[in-house]
Amino acid sequence: MGAPSTPAASLRTQLEPGLGARMAIPKALLTCLGLPLFLCSGAQAQNHVPPGCSPDLNPLYYNLCDRSGAWGIVLEAVAGAGVVTTFVLTIILVASLPFVQDTKKRSLLGTQVFFLLGTLGLFCLVFACVVKPDFSTCASRRFLFGVLFAICFSCLVAHVFALNFLARKNHGPRGWVIFTVALLLTLVEVIINTEWLIITLVRGGGEGGPPGNGSAAWTTASPCAIANMDFVMALIYVMLLLLCAFTGAWPALCGRFKRWRKHGVFVLLTTATSIAIWVVWIVMYTYGNKQHNSPTWDDPTLAIALAANAWAFVLFYIIPEVSQVTKASPEQSYQGDMYPTRGVGYETILKEQKGQSMFVENKAFSMDEPASAKRPVSPYSGYNGQLLTSVYQPTEMALMHKGPAQSPQNKTRW
Repeated sequence: MGAPSTPAASLRTQLEPGLGARMAIPKALLTCLGLPLFLCSGAQAQNHVPPGCSPDLNPLYYNLCDRSGAWGIVLEAVAGAGVVTTFVLTIILVASLPFVQDTKKRSLLGTQVFFLLGTLGLFCLVFACVVKPDFSTCASRRFLFGVLFAICFSCLVAHVFALNFLARKNHGPRGWVIFTVALLLTLVEVIINTEWLIITLVRGGGEGGPPGNGSAAWTTASPCAIANMDFVMALIYVMLLLLCAFTGAWPALCGRFKRWRKHGVFVLLTTATSIAIWVVWIVMYTYGNKQHNSPTWDDPTLAIALAANAWAFVLFYIIPEVSQVTKASPEQSYQGDMYPTRGVGYETILKEQKGQSMFVENKAFSMDEPASAKRPVSPYSGYNGQLLTSVYQPTEMALMHKGPAQSPQNKTRW
């Protein structure tokens, strides 16, 4: 038999549902009040403006003004100075074209200007590596990193190609041939990067397509979603150009014409420094950052590599070449010494007038002498400034002995 139900028990069972409802109401209120607070705090954390930046600035560009992480500001200043320096050197090189006396050096000016444009692009690409990654910045990094370095290394390969001819024969290929070699080597990297970018960004996913449709569905991937090792492997052709420029500069140092050796030294020093920079940044980008659990240093690694290599181009190649471009060749200097131009200045006119006055004075004195007298002739009277090696010139003693013997006046006096 069951226990009899008392009025108190029935009252407790009636009140229990109401009691649970009253306890659930404060929990709901706390949740509703806490959720906006949590969202506001998260929004404030996301919109936190670093020191040195304006609140109205796009968060994409915070690295350019963040004083707490000064690497962005330092690289921005280094790259800006490089842009100004490269632009000034380009103007100097183009303006010196009318003053280039050596035709062999003039044939290299087109390739050197192309090299300067590639170096200018490297300095500008530093800004794309400093700002935070998005679709446009990542795509520009992946495409322009290899293309701009290919421009510079292709110009060095073309210069080495011409130097090997000049060091052995003192006669190289024409300027348009050298520029065409550099341009064709660059176009290979342009094709490689274009194909690689299209394949990695636009991938075919057949399983995602609608049924009954024969064409595969295309999904667009982010250009930032790429492994560091894949980025480095896409630059194998650029590394090959760097290696060719380095190895090709050595034979130019052994040529017969020594005046071209210093240009080979410029290329050799530039490529050796570039190899050292590339080894360091590749090791850091693929291995060092992962070992130290600091993937945020991937972008600074690329930016430092760009700025360091671009300044190596300016200091070890561009400035020495610009300083040598207007110097005359040894052949032209020898011709200038052998055939000096005759002066037409005021000193020359004075010398001519002085010679004419001396001639008139000597003629006045000669009027007092008899016409039949034969004066001894000076051996220097016929000297006109040129060397006469095959003409007999009698001495003064011979003329003194010969003069009185043939003089008719002396015979009548004795």
